[in-house]
Amino acid sequence: MAGVESGQAADDDAAARQAAEVAVELSEAEGPEDKKRIARALQYVAGRGADAVRRGSGVARRGAGNATGTVTRTAGGARKGVGSAGRGVTSGLNWLTGQVVAMGPRLQIRDQATLRAQFPGRSDDDIAGLLVERAARATAAVGGATGACAALPVLPAFPVEVAAETLAVVGIEIKLLAELHEIYGLPAAGSATDRARAYIGAWASRRGVYQVDGGLLLIAGSPLARQLTRRLAARVRRSAFSLSPLLTGALAGALLNRRETRRLGRQIRDDLRSRRTTFSASVIERPTATPGV
Repeated sequence: MAGVESGQAADDDAAARQAAEVAVELSEAEGPEDKKRIARALQYVAGRGADAVRRGSGVARRGAGNATGTVTRTAGGARKGVGSAGRGVTSGLNWLTGQVVAMGPRLQIRDQATLRAQFPGRSDDDIAGLLVERAARATAAVGGATGACAALPVLPAFPVEVAAETLAVVGIEIKLLAELHEIYGLPAAGSATDRARAYIGAWASRRGVYQVDGGLLLIAGSPLARQLTRRLAARVRRSAFSLSPLLTGALAGALLNRRETRRLGRQIRDDLRSRRTTFSASVIERPTATPGV
């Protein structure tokens, strides 16, 4: 049993590490993306996800097939298939939530000094705009690669291809949020793990980290933990468009990802810009103590 658990942990760690590498590489890429390489990386993550879902639910893909195939045979068999599919969805979301939390500290976040050095002569607002557009382009590339390589005859209960795309896209978006916090001089505090949890919370809440208690993220049943799961479930539903037939899936996945990432990035950018302005004004207006009083 210990060996099995150790192997599972190694697989999960490898999936989170691979997804983080894809997110960082695509976010910082200046040239055209290698869609085949992206697809191979996502397939690797998908394989780890499939293993985890099978261990937790007894093969989610087969459950989905049973749910549809046995309808024509017996009602009891159909109910059993639906139950198996439902367990697959739950297990898949649980795995995905854990992977997002594990991936967070592995994302390489550029600090304010590094970002200003990489974009010399540009204002903080200009850099923020570039970060948003590059992240939107990166998530579009992930959606396009998933759609172009998907060849599924039946949509499964919790398609691991979609889980892999979701994990990569969320990684890109969390990295974007973290670097927006950096460029506006409002980074999360604490250890690398604390900061990662805070940025995950910001992603889930669509707000800056100053409004999120990152410590609540991993508390079972906490509002923020439930919000993270809901956000991931919604993200999975959008990613499912990438599995549409032929190249329509690639086009839909790319367009949806670009639009959603751009919307999120601009929302957080405006939030942080407003917060920094308010913070600066409060510092300037703070009265100075009179000597000797």
